[in-house]
Amino acid sequence: MTTQTGGPVGEPPRGRFFGWTLHGDGRNIRPGAVVAPDERLSWPRTTGIGMQHVVAMFGSTLLVPVLTGFPVNTTLLFSGIGTVIFLLVTRNRVPSYLGSSFAFIAPLTATQAEGFAAQLGGVFVAGLLLILVGVLVKVAGRRVLDAVMPPAVTGAIVALIGLNLAPAATSNFAAQPLVAAVTLCAVLVVTVAGRGMVGRLGILIGVGIGWLFAVVSGNLADDAGEVIGDAAWFGLPDFHTPEFHASAVLLTLPVIVVLIAENVGHVKAVAGMTRRNLDDEAGPALIGDGLATTLAGGFGGSGTTTYAENIGVMAATRVYSTAAYWVAAATAVILAFVPKFGAVINTIPAGVLGGATMVLYGMIGLLGIRIWQDNNVNLTNPVNLAAAAVALIAGIGNLTLQIGSLELEGIAWGSVGIIVGYPVLRWLFENVGEGRDFSVRDYYLKS
Repeated sequence: MTTQTGGPVGEPPRGRFFGWTLHGDGRNIRPGAVVAPDERLSWPRTTGIGMQHVVAMFGSTLLVPVLTGFPVNTTLLFSGIGTVIFLLVTRNRVPSYLGSSFAFIAPLTATQAEGFAAQLGGVFVAGLLLILVGVLVKVAGRRVLDAVMPPAVTGAIVALIGLNLAPAATSNFAAQPLVAAVTLCAVLVVTVAGRGMVGRLGILIGVGIGWLFAVVSGNLADDAGEVIGDAAWFGLPDFHTPEFHASAVLLTLPVIVVLIAENVGHVKAVAGMTRRNLDDEAGPALIGDGLATTLAGGFGGSGTTTYAENIGVMAATRVYSTAAYWVAAATAVILAFVPKFGAVINTIPAGVLGGATMVLYGMIGLLGIRIWQDNNVNLTNPVNLAAAAVALIAGIGNLTLQIGSLELEGIAWGSVGIIVGYPVLRWLFENVGEGRDFSVRDYYLKS
């Protein structure tokens, strides 16, 4: 049996690495078909779709450096380079753009006092660990992930990473409440009432509206116009090297849980939408993102991840061609050498950030709840309930304890605590508690 893209059902695209096959006449997509990863439309259409992917990721990728103080142009450069690395490592079989990961916002915000170099050290080591996880998955298969980080654990860690940021959002909101309120309303209205691409760009459009309101209402920094005017049209991004502080590294490492979930989820989504068996690409996807994150951390950019926004573009256009992502990567790299672009982004005031992050940080937290929901995690199970409860409070309350000269905050304690504590609690339940009764254990743990 064959698909309408020309290949056998379940068989991933093969052939020359850059040898995309023209889909039909290159202008139209056949009824009921999709443009597969190893196909493309005409180059003008492929270029347009590729640039659309850049627009789709802008709102998220650029917001991360704005919130964390990272250089915008450098982050954009390494998102483009990271996309190229991802495509190479996955052999052009998994269409994806690697943009800035929201998961890094919390640890980078928490480690600002340690300096930019220390923050980069955390990103760098997180990338290395993700490469290691990718190698393990490639060798042993996904079962190694399911054993160490079941959905009950993964969901709790993702939720506490997002909710840990709540005080940062509310403090920025309080700094310029009117600007923040306008931004928040704009984000909500566009996200809920917008159709298609407009709805998916709700945060970007809302930030733009908030920025314009700040300009009109005189809430922009006094030197904003001068900063934009003085910025050159062409120039090199700022490059920096990392330093390795134990506290910064340990605070950053939990984000790999999010990166694993996002990358594996992306591969599964693409496989489902293109009817291709991509199970063997989960490991390479993690390795590719790990390499991209390590490179970014080594030279001044933020960590990367696959993007749901780009999944939305592919679903809307039915174009899964990796050729479009090579165009997107090239576009991002070119924009990275326009300092004036970064200067405009850096003038976004605190109120605009507060309004946008009221929604954004909450969405990150609820993503953890969605992981529980999608995987039918049973919260009547005392193991799931107790482990998640402690981890969430440690993260949301930002539990901060010092071990010698090492100070660890809520994200680290909550994440490490549930990863270590969950298997211990489960063993106790099954061997000492009510789980000894098979019928009770089956009721509690079947999900």
